[in-house]
Amino acid sequence: MTQPSSDLATAVRALMPRAHDELAELVAFPSIADPELGLEQECQAAAHWVAEALRAEGLTGVRLIDTPDGTQSVYGELTGVPGAPTVLLYSHYDVQPSLDENAWTTPPFQLTERDGRWYGRGAADCKGNILMHLTALRALRASGGPQLPVNLKVIVEGSEEQGTGGMEQYALAHPDLLTADAIVIGDVGNFAAGLPTATASLRGITEVSVEVRTLAGNLHSGAFGGAAPDALAALLKILASLYDEHGATAIDGLPADQSWPGVSYPEDRFRADAQVLEGVQLVGTGDVADRLWARPAVTVVGIDVPSVIGSTSSVQAAAKAKVSLRVPPGMSTGTAQDALVAHLEQAAPWQVQLTVTRLHSGSPFLAETSGPAYEALGEAMREAYGVDMVVAGEGGSIPLCNTLRTLYPQAEIVLIGVEEPTTQIHAVNESLDPQELERMALSEALFLQRYAQAWQG
Repeated sequence: MTQPSSDLATAVRALMPRAHDELAELVAFPSIADPELGLEQECQAAAHWVAEALRAEGLTGVRLIDTPDGTQSVYGELTGVPGAPTVLLYSHYDVQPSLDENAWTTPPFQLTERDGRWYGRGAADCKGNILMHLTALRALRASGGPQLPVNLKVIVEGSEEQGTGGMEQYALAHPDLLTADAIVIGDVGNFAAGLPTATASLRGITEVSVEVRTLAGNLHSGAFGGAAPDALAALLKILASLYDEHGATAIDGLPADQSWPGVSYPEDRFRADAQVLEGVQLVGTGDVADRLWARPAVTVVGIDVPSVIGSTSSVQAAAKAKVSLRVPPGMSTGTAQDALVAHLEQAAPWQVQLTVTRLHSGSPFLAETSGPAYEALGEAMREAYGVDMVVAGEGGSIPLCNTLRTLYPQAEIVLIGVEEPTTQIHAVNESLDPQELERMALSEALFLQRYAQAWQG
């Protein structure tokens, strides 16, 4: 029998101190899955922590899965509810690097409460979402007994941030493992704190490296500057050609005038969310939602050049950059990468030696939002937040979504989470609003109840 939602709300609230303490334990692992950083033991420790947490909730078959990219994912299940649907809960325990640790107000791998928020790398992305799942399951049991209303599967990935595709490859090789009627991807968040949101679209991603060579070695700028071709200057000209006069992406052969049909993103709110400095203009044209969710966006994410400290008066012989291109739904990632490569090659000046290397890609995703899972989610979020759910896009990428849709075309894929804009994921001073964690855990618990009811009725 379904318990009143007030019981669930009370149960979630009572579990928040435990959620804080466990999130602190999980954040303490610098689980960055970049092999160059040598943190494999920390990643493994985080995976074991997740596995033990799932076992403590009674999940069976809990195990660490070795994926083809050399990382580990954690799997567990709790089935045996006759006539009930199967729901897969997803999240990931790997995190982004901390970047400049001196720029953090508090240590990045020490969960710290300040001004009502919880700070730490991974506090929101995505360890906070792991605690969202755990808290929802615990609240259901605390308020309604040991049996969940659905059959449950849980997968927690170990390399999502690195984009190396380990879980996607494993799922394709073991298609029965993650089969479900509804899939909850806990790796996004609300359009704004307090505004319940289902994310219906994700941009894909493709990356390339660009290397320019012009000389056998660096040369004295006084003796040779003005005639010797500078590789860094050439690279800067190439990169600048990727943008028009408004700062919008301008890659030859790639349309960039699409419109987002859903909720609008007011410019003043975006400026606040993005912490744009006073007086600095936004780039691009059209509604902010168009720019973020419906159009391609190119970013120079890394560049190898001499640092200012220690630099010499030299003409540079070589320079290299990494370029990332976000690809909106409806656009082929392969076509977009071809256009990017062709543009870079055509933009190279002075007949420099140019090498463009294709790196990893992930396809965009567009959810079908008319099924019973989305209806149940809307009811759950309205009950948890007191306002109607909105549907928004997300400029980031989760390549596993398309793999799951390919494997399980009948499954509804729902994207929710605790990562509202002020969490500053991937940046310094990442944080979590504990009220969002509480309300999202309640939303997920209510969703599991409502979805089970819809399935039966």
